[in-house]
Amino acid sequence: MAVAAPRQSYLIWFSQRVGSTMLTQALEDTGIAGRPREWLEDPAGHGLPAKYGVPDAVQLRDFLWREAATPNGVVSAKYGMSADLHRELTALFAGVIPGVVDPDGRKAWAAVFPACKHVFMTRRNKLRLAVSWLRAIRSQEWHRPNRVDTVVGEAPPRTSAADVIDGYDHDALEFLLIGANQREADMQDQFDRWGVVPYTVVYEDLVADYQATVRHLLDFLEIPDRVDIAIPCPAFDRLADEASEAWYQRFRHG
Repeated sequence: MAVAAPRQSYLIWFSQRVGSTMLTQALEDTGIAGRPREWLEDPAGHGLPAKYGVPDAVQLRDFLWREAATPNGVVSAKYGMSADLHRELTALFAGVIPGVVDPDGRKAWAAVFPACKHVFMTRRNKLRLAVSWLRAIRSQEWHRPNRVDTVVGEAPPRTSAADVIDGYDHDALEFLLIGANQREADMQDQFDRWGVVPYTVVYEDLVADYQATVRHLLDFLEIPDRVDIAIPCPAFDRLADEASEAWYQRFRHG
């Protein structure tokens, strides 16, 4: 059965620890903004068609149009872009438009995400980003859901500052700082190649004024029926704690 093309789509480009899970859960909770999950991630490395049990790029597109959409025809995805991943996905999506001249890959992406808008998530304080990232690596607690119906899977046991305080590692924090900046540089390079000016969501602003940040994003995306929609409460609790602050200060003054 043919799958109807979406009326619009959007991608949320993110790196680690910028509040992307909080934001995408809020958007999905509205019921009108697609289902912006990490559909494009392939942790096992077998390729997206194998991950979703489809034979080719066309049926992968149809899968995304069906599963990543809300009934109003909005398709969305959360995209943890890296240069290597982007090359792989562009080559895969080109299978939807064989024979089309497409030097920068934008037509291939548009074939899967039509009428697409782009959202870039960032965090001003990159050191706090790196601290949050290292804390998550050390504890394996990446998110702390405050309800049972969130989409991130089963949450690990909650950790405390005492559980992770001894995991400080200056070199690891420096490595993650470099990695976060490189990931954002790769994204900006891609936006430049495509001539895209994304809508930017800043973590610090999201935390400071969650409701307004989500509503302004819905306005940018021009989601139908957004005016009267209720913005759901955040589905996650904060992970930062005394260990996070201690690591932050130690790196700054070390």
